[in-house]
Amino acid sequence: MMKKTLALVTGGIGGIGSVICKELSQKGHQVIAGYHPAEEAQAKSKLKEWQASGASIHIVSGDVASFASCAEMAKTIQKDFGTVQILVNCAGITRDKTLKKMTEEDWHAVLNVDLNSLFNVTKQFVDGMTDSGFGRVINISSVNGKKGQFGQTNYSAAKAGVHGFTMALAQEVARKGVTVNSVSPGYTETPMTKAIPADISQQIIAQIPVGRMAQPEEIAYVVGFLADQRAGYITGVNISANGGLFISF
Repeated sequence: MMKKTLALVTGGIGGIGSVICKELSQKGHQVIAGYHPAEEAQAKSKLKEWQASGASIHIVSGDVASFASCAEMAKTIQKDFGTVQILVNCAGITRDKTLKKMTEEDWHAVLNVDLNSLFNVTKQFVDGMTDSGFGRVINISSVNGKKGQFGQTNYSAAKAGVHGFTMALAQEVARKGVTVNSVSPGYTETPMTKAIPADISQQIIAQIPVGRMAQPEEIAYVVGFLADQRAGYITGVNISANGGLFISF
């Protein structure tokens, strides 16, 4: 397996993103966790946690909803670390409301972070991947991007768009040694889902055939698999990790 490949994980200090960072680090990659500038205190705290555990993970700030901010982030990474060869687009937010109650700001906030960010970030690094003849772009979508979800027209639309972006870009860069795939987690046990009231959480779990939420490590494992050099013949696909909540071809 290729060692010390440089990996960037956006949303890298979040519940799933931080575990993806650890997974990639354990597999021998040099890892950078991206975070929003407003989350600097949390990012520094997470960095100390990683350092205490012996994980070699760095942090870099950037607003994935802003193309200009992503361009500056890319310049910093290139100067300090080199060329990114593994990109995990994991940053995401929710603003859940029915369409009747949803505001224009609710709509655009989610589309900008969850979908437009794929262009803003990937645009900065894909040429470096094709030039070097190796790259992995892994986009984190959601089960609700496949099946839809009540109260999530913005989120479901954005995550469905992730699939279209993935399939199209995969065709553009396939001959250059770059793969582009997506992963669609179902409900995953993170600080966010742990805050869900117990009765609601049980209702959610009752719908999942395996009878539980995913552990973040289970999602990170799929990302690590797709990032591997031996996964070079897998591109343009989506891998569902939803415990059977939504099953399709």
